[in-house]
Parts: sequence; structure tokens; C-alpha cells
Amino acid sequence: MERERVREREPEQKDQGEHYEATLRLNAEARERAKIGKIVIRAKERPWQQSRQGLTKTFLFWHGMDDTAATDWTCFIHDIKEHSGKHRHQGGIQLFVLEGEGSTEVDGGSVDWEKWDLIILPVKPGGCVHKHHNKVKGAPAKWMAFRYNPYARVLGNMFEQVENSPDWKGDKKASA
Repeated sequence: MERERVREREPEQKDQGEHYEATLRLNAEARERAKIGKIVIRAKERPWQQSRQGLTKTFLFWHGMDDTAATDWTCFIHDIKEHSGKHRHQGGIQLFVLEGEGSTEVDGGSVDWEKWDLIILPVKPGGCVHKHHNKVKGAPAKWMAFRYNPYARVLGNMFEQVENSPDWKGDKKASA
């Protein structure tokens, strides 16, 4: 029996250097953004937005807000009218109280806070379920959150909405 050998063409391989080139490009873009991006973000430039969690004004966000010099941070103010929604995510986020007084439920317990306090949500397996309350009806209660996103990604970046804010008028069944 005569055998004929047919050499098959090897599948085309992508450029082995494409990931390296992408890394170089992304790092160059980050350096350029750090050079030309805003270093002062004015409150009047950012809108208040109502979400299932509450009324917030976002200054920095890791995705889609690329006009600032900072690339890896999320920073926002939360204005708590009555109470926020309840959600679960990994801790490691710091909340600095700007005005008012209230409390934060964390995994069934409650801690009080007032102006100039710092609230630190704990890092723990499965994240922490939490909700924020304004103690004085009709008075302002606001805190500012700071989250370093590379740290959040290492921790798993899990996020789940458990209960909506009473101010949310959108789809009551929407999931996070």
C-alpha cells in the first residue's frame, strides 16, 4: 500500500508579541492620562444620580470616567435621606463622614457615626452586607467613599444588591 504524505498548513498564530505590545500601549495611555487628566474635580462638574443604593455624586470611577489623572480609584459622595439600600460586597472601602449623623448596619450589627468619623467596611470571606441610616430625619447625612480598585479586584470584586433604597423609583426587581 502506498502512503502519500500531505503536509497540512499549520494554523496561523497570532503575533506572539501582541500582549506585550498591548501592555506597552496601555501603560503609555495611563502615563499620558496622568499627565493631562484633571487633578481637581469640581463638584459642580459631576451630577447627582439616584440608584438602587441611594443618591450619589461620583468623582472618580474605574470604568468610563477617563477625564482624570487617577485611573484606579472610585470616589463618590452618598447623600443618605432616610436610609440607603442594602448590598453586599467585599470590604476594604473607607467612608469619610462629611456631615450629619447616622448608623451603619454591618452583618446584623450596627455602629453609630457622625461628622468627621471614618467608617471602614471589613474585609472578610463572602463580603459584608451593609446598609446606612440617617439618624435625624430631614437633616443632611453624607459620607464620601474611597475605594482602590486593584485591591478590590484581588479580593474578588463581588457585588450584590440585597434591598433597594426607598428613594429608588426604577425597576424594583432589577439585580446588581
